[in-house]
Amino acid sequence: MKSAPPVSPKSSTRRLPVLRRLADVRALIEDLPGPDDHARARAGKHEATLTKPEGALGRLEGLCAWLASWQGRHPPRIERAAACVFAANHGVASLGVSAYPSEVTRQMVANFEAGGAAVNALSRAFGVRLRVHALSLDTPTRDFTAAPAMDEAECVAALRAGMRAVRGKPDVVCLGEMGIGNTTSAAALSAALFGGSARRWVGPGTGIGASALAKKRTVVAAGLRRHRNARGDAIELLRRLGGRELAAIAGAVIAARLKRVPVLLDGFVCTAAAAVLEAAVAGALDHCQVAHRSAEPGHGHLLDAIAKEPIFDLNMRLGEASGAVLAVPVLRAACACHAGMATFADAGVSGRR
Repeated sequence: MKSAPPVSPKSSTRRLPVLRRLADVRALIEDLPGPDDHARARAGKHEATLTKPEGALGRLEGLCAWLASWQGRHPPRIERAAACVFAANHGVASLGVSAYPSEVTRQMVANFEAGGAAVNALSRAFGVRLRVHALSLDTPTRDFTAAPAMDEAECVAALRAGMRAVRGKPDVVCLGEMGIGNTTSAAALSAALFGGSARRWVGPGTGIGASALAKKRTVVAAGLRRHRNARGDAIELLRRLGGRELAAIAGAVIAARLKRVPVLLDGFVCTAAAAVLEAAVAGALDHCQVAHRSAEPGHGHLLDAIAKEPIFDLNMRLGEASGAVLAVPVLRAACACHAGMATFADAGVSGRR
């Protein structure tokens, strides 16, 4: 990853590259822009002058510096927040790995569009612009225990859909998903990327019982065996074990990086999708924060694997970008303290001896 000078309006609105093959994705993520070190340094210098002991605001200080470096400006701000929820169906759901039938994906998309889901309520509460992107709901991916979940064209199309979803240049973008069976896909993908057994990565998802949980572990183990020859190629593993919504999340993460837009990732499935990029190229998720630690047990293992500390842990496991949107006011608080506090000089307060 390369460092970058302060961003000009022209560079921040440049047209995104067109992906035609997975090879294009691999090449693109090898040359992603880096942070604006000048903006980060300005944030650090200003932080040191504020009327508080050094480090007294804890994580808020680091979040502010992170925002400055990826927005390419000081002070950073969160005035225009956007959320993208990607929805798709999984062939593996037919194997009984979820407590809900696949038609719930479409029903929940209708609920999102009607404004009735948790993420709608949170988006309204915090002034976040929400868009839902349904991806070929009538065409589930293939059962990954029998074949690759997607062919190359399908995977590329989903990646491109995710890239297109990052519209304009918001101050932060929140990413999330909806798809019955997708915690199975996320568990298989995480295990293939970072190692470990199905038992380590598989959790209850939507709340399945003991027998279904055992079935889910069996399904993930079967998928790992079938696609073991793809180990070491993160993008190929996304094609074989992922889903359209996971590929779209990866595409949105790439587009946000190219546009220099900071990203808030939601829970287990969203993080697994983004982790594909980190497994492929170290530092590919430097512009991302994980909003929360999901109650899904595999999420903790995944956070350790990609060295990400979540902003909070409220025992949530809903998905649909709910945790990511909930983190937006935390970022606003970080910016408000940084820009709104008096300095020692302005307040006439003695600094540290």
